[in-house]
Amino acid sequence: MNIFEELTGKIKGTNKRIVFPEGEDKRVLGACVRLKKDGLVTPIVLGNVEEIKKTAKELNVCIDDLEIIDPLKAEDFDELVEKFVERRKGKNTKEEAETFLKDVNYYGTMMVQVGKADGMVSGAVHSTGDTVRPALQIVKTKPNVSRTSGAMVMLGKNGERYVFADIAINITLEAKELAEIAVETAKTAEIFGIDPKVAMLSFSTKGSAKHELSQKVVDATQIAKELATDLALDGELQFDAAIVPSVGEQKAKGSNVAGHANVFIFPDLQSGNIGYKIAQRLGGFEAIGPILQGLNKPISDLSRGCNEEDVYKLAVITAAQSLQ
Repeated sequence: MNIFEELTGKIKGTNKRIVFPEGEDKRVLGACVRLKKDGLVTPIVLGNVEEIKKTAKELNVCIDDLEIIDPLKAEDFDELVEKFVERRKGKNTKEEAETFLKDVNYYGTMMVQVGKADGMVSGAVHSTGDTVRPALQIVKTKPNVSRTSGAMVMLGKNGERYVFADIAINITLEAKELAEIAVETAKTAEIFGIDPKVAMLSFSTKGSAKHELSQKVVDATQIAKELATDLALDGELQFDAAIVPSVGEQKAKGSNVAGHANVFIFPDLQSGNIGYKIAQRLGGFEAIGPILQGLNKPISDLSRGCNEEDVYKLAVITAAQSLQ
């Protein structure tokens, strides 16, 4: 059974409601039709109704059984405006809230916040900032999590499953933030049937080099162990020590992670982003994501270069995240 068969098995019959702010886009609408037909999620499509109908005609698909909402004409618009003002605790006026909620991403995020949807998938047309900003303002990060982050699930040709983070959001991180991301990434790994063994990566293994950058990873490792006492996690580890049993035994003797890691926490965005792309392009791994972590409710960000299948799969992942 492949990873998506496992995920679809988890979400089928749960009737998770996923909102799609970019319903006028062919890739998004096509995925919504398939998701509804396959009985995996209940899509809520946002946008101009006439434009969505035009897109459906171009795709030659029936959208009669899809829930379609134009935020500009929505019955609950005033209700969501009021709740937005409450959520922002005086940072925005009612008039500002009305302007924000005319934006499909803000409207969709508010639907998730008030429980009218279980998650949101956007980013096929909008930038990452346009998707993440409303999430940070409205849904916000979980208790004890100061930053959202991006994880990439890496699938190998021989059934290997790994998770890399942060690969998308934070350029630099302090030790505590790195620790928080490690704990959140372990939770993401569990969604994909991975029993997490977390390696805090560095250019040093167990003090083999002395530098403030490697020390930050040492500190992050200690904080992460305090945050999640039952989690298999170790650091600082070089990549070879983390994944090759013989090297792990030699460089980090006695470690319960070294040589067997399947979750890799990179010390900064440069290394994480470069690392997953090397695995993808040279190693032949399939990269699934980025998956946003650390939010109170699942908001997912597509690449603007995505195709319909990417939208479909990320919706499945988003629904699975909502089960946690």
